[in-house]
Amino acid sequence: MLRETLSVMRDLPRLHTIASVLIHYGWGDVVRMLGLARVLERAGKLLHWHTSDEVAKLDLPVRIRLAMTDLGPTFVKLGQILATRVDVFPPGWIAEFEQLHSKVPPVSFDLLRPLLEVKYGRPLDELFDDLETTAFAAASIAQVHRAKLKDGTPVVLKIRRPDIVEKVEADLRILAHLARLVEFEMPELRRYRPIQIVAQLRRSLMNELDLAKEARNLSVFARNFVDDDTVRVPKVYWDYCGEIVNVQEELRGVPAGDLAGARAAGMDLRVLSERGADAVLKMILVHGHYHADPHPGNIIFLPGNRVGMLDFGMVGRLTEARRAQLTDFLGALINKDEQALLNVLTVWAGDAEVDEDKLAFDLTEIIFSYDDLPLREIRIAPLLSDVTAVLRENHLAIPPDLTLLFKALITLEGLGHQLNPEFHMVDHLEPFVLEVIEERYSPGVLFRRIKRGFHDLGEVVTSLPRDLARLLRQARRGRMRIDLDLKRLDHFGQQLNDAANRLTVGVLTASLVIGSSIIMTVPQAPYMLGLFGFLLAMANGIWLVYSIWRSGKE
Repeated sequence: MLRETLSVMRDLPRLHTIASVLIHYGWGDVVRMLGLARVLERAGKLLHWHTSDEVAKLDLPVRIRLAMTDLGPTFVKLGQILATRVDVFPPGWIAEFEQLHSKVPPVSFDLLRPLLEVKYGRPLDELFDDLETTAFAAASIAQVHRAKLKDGTPVVLKIRRPDIVEKVEADLRILAHLARLVEFEMPELRRYRPIQIVAQLRRSLMNELDLAKEARNLSVFARNFVDDDTVRVPKVYWDYCGEIVNVQEELRGVPAGDLAGARAAGMDLRVLSERGADAVLKMILVHGHYHADPHPGNIIFLPGNRVGMLDFGMVGRLTEARRAQLTDFLGALINKDEQALLNVLTVWAGDAEVDEDKLAFDLTEIIFSYDDLPLREIRIAPLLSDVTAVLRENHLAIPPDLTLLFKALITLEGLGHQLNPEFHMVDHLEPFVLEVIEERYSPGVLFRRIKRGFHDLGEVVTSLPRDLARLLRQARRGRMRIDLDLKRLDHFGQQLNDAANRLTVGVLTASLVIGSSIIMTVPQAPYMLGLFGFLLAMANGIWLVYSIWRSGKE
């Protein structure tokens, strides 16, 4: 499978880099197991199988983090996503993944200027004043420059780095192939859902690469908070936005990490912690569209104890059904209801096998350990950590679309405690959960649900005769088809195909030997034709032996 899927030659240089970095950090066995070495050797690219003694002494999670850092933005982003998988990785691994940052030196503005002038169709001096050619912030995907519009409005230009798209797309193709290989060939790792993780990575990176999408996110959040004067989202200047650049209002205030500066500016840290928590919880539970990375670097404090939010490249979205499940989950945690918690977790487990008795016992143990604590003393981060530890022990995983959300909640609680040691996340969480539950059972919502249910039932009833008639016609004509999704069927088919090919070559080789022997024994027959037949048969025989030997190694 890997040999075929990685046959596209354009990815071989990047594949060589990835394999070399993995070997350098002591992952040579993984390179061999995945078949990367064979692919590269056949393409004429040599690998140096050497790991330094200093690297070999490092702990495994540290080596993984260093390898991801060296491999660049795609793998850094993958590590950041894995840092949200507290249901899969133990705390030591999560701590290493959390150290992954995509801060890199900015590229020269001389490389960016031609791209921007092609996009705008005119010189930048005609659009902006005081454009700073030195970036004041830079990451692996984009960098930020200050400027002013012609009317004097302070803005920032977020500009995508050149050539980043091609590199990310090559990485994503390779990771997608490897994820499929792992899921098909390593059943013990299937529960980690590698294909879903890579799909989540692709969505996240594609959204971040298109800076116009971030501008749209800004507009959505600004619209959601249009009536809330305690929260500020930068205004977007759409006339200057596109895929490689977005231009937005510059919010000037005190960074959330500068507590001394906030106190010096006369700001109330307790009020700021409450307003920040309420804003993020409102995004999650009410809007279903939330800032997925609310760390101090993406939050700024403005005069009047207002909270400004920046960098909307990473956002999360929740469907109505998922929001309902999340509300039930949080409500079960707040109310210490292990049965309700069990119900939600079994839904999230999907098709995975669940030992409900063991899971129920483990959840009861967690609830019991918090039983003596007053509600306001319960911290969300340790509680979620305990729940995800239970999931790991029961070989279950949280749906990928919720891992970012749990990480956001934990980050938000940590920031709240930095601002106010008396901050209690549950005090802010409980009112939102109760409000959402009450709204779910309000007369208007119930009427809409009943109406939708009757509509769906009517569709099923009216389409049933037509569907049955079609099924019977197909059965009479012998055209009824049943699709079976067998995980290893493709691989088995490939093995049969390879065996048939070797058998065909073997028959042809035998035919060449017999035919050449006859030619060379017949007087006045073309001797060179018989010799050529023998040489071709010998070449086929060598290839056949090598092919059989190689198949035993794979």
